[in-house]
Amino acid sequence: MDVLDFLLDFLRAILAASPPILFAVLGETITERAGVTNLSLNGSIMLSAMVGFAATVATGSLVVGFLAAMLVGAIVALTVAFASLTLYLPQVATGFVLTLLCRDLAYVLGNPYADKPAILVPHTPIPVLVDIPVIGPILFDQDPIVYLSLLAIVLVWVYMFKTRPGLVLQGLGERPAASFARGANVNLLRSIYTAIGGALVGFGGASFSLLVSAGWSRVKGIDGIGWIALAIVIFGNWQPIRAAFGVYLFVALQQLAGKVQSVVPLGSTDFLPRLPFALMILTLLLVTVGNAEWVARLLADLPPGPRRVLTRTIQWLQTSPPAALGTLLKKE
Repeated sequence: MDVLDFLLDFLRAILAASPPILFAVLGETITERAGVTNLSLNGSIMLSAMVGFAATVATGSLVVGFLAAMLVGAIVALTVAFASLTLYLPQVATGFVLTLLCRDLAYVLGNPYADKPAILVPHTPIPVLVDIPVIGPILFDQDPIVYLSLLAIVLVWVYMFKTRPGLVLQGLGERPAASFARGANVNLLRSIYTAIGGALVGFGGASFSLLVSAGWSRVKGIDGIGWIALAIVIFGNWQPIRAAFGVYLFVALQQLAGKVQSVVPLGSTDFLPRLPFALMILTLLLVTVGNAEWVARLLADLPPGPRRVLTRTIQWLQTSPPAALGTLLKKE
């Protein structure tokens, strides 16, 4: 295999492995843009992956499996919304409790389905387009869920930044009082967008058990994906396209670690699969400390060339969360 073939296979593998995290990140981006923090992502992904797989096995239908997973994700997200927007319970605490509950439910309820044969999303190359040099094998030699994930990035971005309802969505997370003054039912809209975001998270869970890592068991490697998705939402500055870049970067690190693992000594194999998680945490640290005074002092001591490059990099990494994220609008 020459270098070009290796690179094409590597890029194709990144796209193929990205849907679980990508849909979760897009869903949480929508939810947090509406002003709600859904910290239940990790458990929600696991439970929806199990339910999606179980429903597919029981019915023989992939469509039923994905719909069941989306329903689970939406219900979990609506629980967070109801607890916070109606009962005024802390969103972070509610989400954390739910992620533990959903994880345990996934393990307990999924035991009868552990290691059962899976029904996989079929590989579906797109005729003609797959023959386009370079980009054809990467973009158009995939599964339908991968195509849908690419379309989802564009649709979420267009909706969020190029439509009037998208501007209302941003207002819910930035200035909910102003949105209310303009006639928006803030809590209702927040609940709706939280449910939509949760449904996308559930879709991501199903795409894990029905596409990326077929089947269900405790050792499938799904535990932890939700926390990474939450980190990537921050890295992505609550913007769909930048968040998608973060997803592909993380998946690329995972794929690279897997390839290196096959040629390193056995003693290092436990470390390499965890390396992408550590690197993503390091990147998130750079995102959050960029405005610190000690960083500015450190940059001031550098030569002009490196200082300029690092300054621009840190500026690009800076994020600004929705101003009203996690806050409640209480009617007086």
